[in-house]
Amino acid sequence: MPSNWTERRVVVTGLGVVTPLGHELRPFWDHLLNGQCGIDRITAFDAAPFDTQIAGQVKEFDLAPAFPSPKEIRRTDRYSQFGIYAGWSALKDSGLELDKENCDEIGVIIGSGIGGLQTTIEQHKILLERGPGRLSPFMIPMLISNMASGLFSMYNNLRGPNFATCSACSTANHAIGEAWRAIKMGDAAVMFAGGAEAAVVSVGIGGFCAMRAMSTRNDDPKHASRPFDKDRDGFVMGEGAGVVVLEELEHAKKRGAQIYCEIAGYGNTADAYHLTSPSPGGEGAARCMKMALRSGGLNLTDISYINAHGTSTPQGDVCETQAIKTVFGDYAKKLVVSSTKGATGHMLGAAGAVEMSACALAIKHNIVPPTINLQNPDPECDLDYVPNVAREMQVNAIVNNSFGFGGHNSTIAATKFVG
Repeated sequence: MPSNWTERRVVVTGLGVVTPLGHELRPFWDHLLNGQCGIDRITAFDAAPFDTQIAGQVKEFDLAPAFPSPKEIRRTDRYSQFGIYAGWSALKDSGLELDKENCDEIGVIIGSGIGGLQTTIEQHKILLERGPGRLSPFMIPMLISNMASGLFSMYNNLRGPNFATCSACSTANHAIGEAWRAIKMGDAAVMFAGGAEAAVVSVGIGGFCAMRAMSTRNDDPKHASRPFDKDRDGFVMGEGAGVVVLEELEHAKKRGAQIYCEIAGYGNTADAYHLTSPSPGGEGAARCMKMALRSGGLNLTDISYINAHGTSTPQGDVCETQAIKTVFGDYAKKLVVSSTKGATGHMLGAAGAVEMSACALAIKHNIVPPTINLQNPDPECDLDYVPNVAREMQVNAIVNNSFGFGGHNSTIAATKFVG
C-alpha cells in the first residue's frame, strides 16, 4: 500500500446505463425524473403459466458500436452484451482517450449476480435433445459471470486490475467499492466498475416465483413495484447494466475531465443471518452504512440523500427504514430518501451501478428522483421518500445502498466535488 493512499481522491468521470427506461444516459435520467415506469408484461417468452408475468425489460437497440464485430455479439450472452455496451457508453461519456501508454493503469470490475442464464437454458436444451457433442464451444465463456469484465478489457486493451464481483443484488456496489479501493491503493489510475444482469428468462422468473419474492400484480404492471407503500407485494425483476468510470483526481484534472462527484467511502458487511431475509432491524445494513460514512470521514448531517435499496418487498423496506433510523437517529427524519426500483424494476446485480449513476446525476444537477407508486404510505416506513414527484434540492452528499441474498451488504458514499 502506498504511503499516501489516504490522500488519493477518487472521482466519477463517466456514466453508462442500459435499463428498461432507456440505454442512453439522458433519456434514462429524464424518464426517471418524470416518474415514468419501464415495467410491463413480459414479451421475451410466454409468461402465462407463471405467477408473475411482468418485468422491466430492455428494448432492442443497436449493440454494434460497442463490439469489434457482429460475430463477437453472437458469441456473448445477453448479460455480457448489456455490460459491454454500458462500459462503452461510460467510456464515451468520460472522454477518456485509450492508448498503449495508459492501458496498464486502467482496470475493469463488471460483475453479475447470476451471469448467462439464457445461455444455460439454451445449451441445456441442446444437451437433452441433441446430445453433448452439439454443445457450443462458447457455452462456458458465454455463461460465466466474469466474462463481461474480461471481454470489455480485451476489446479496449485495458490491462489493469480485472475481475468480477458476484454478491447477488450487492454486486455492482461491491464492484464500485473495490474499484475505489484499487485506485486509493495506487493499483490503478482509472477503473470501469459496475454490474450487468439478464435474468428475465423462464428459469429466472420461475425461480423467483417459487420463492414467492415477486409481485403478482400482473394486471397493473406500471404500479406493481411500489417501494415503501403499504400495498407492496414483492419486487419486480428488471434487466440491464450500469458502469461508472472512477478516476484518480489528479489524473482526471490533468486531462480536463468532467467530474460528476467524488467517491468518499465504502461499506461492506455481512448479515450472517439467513439465505434471503435481512437481519432483524436491518442490523447488517446499519453497520454497512456506518462503515461507508466512517471510511469517508463523513458526519451524519453531511448526507443530503439516500438512494435506498428499496425493493418493494414487505420485509426488506421495513428493515432498511429501521437501519437508516439506527444510523442517523433523529436526523433520519430530515433526510431525503428514494428508491428508483419502482421505475426500473430490481435489476439485481446491475442495480447498484444504475442507482449510482442516478446519484451522480442528482449531485451534479441538485435534483432527486422520486419513489413512484407511493400512494398509501406504510406506517412502519415513515421517512421522507420523495413520493411520485422529483425534488429540486441541494445535494451535497449521498449514500447508495445495495443489499443481497446471502446477507451481502454494500454501501457507497459520495460527495459533490470540491476542488
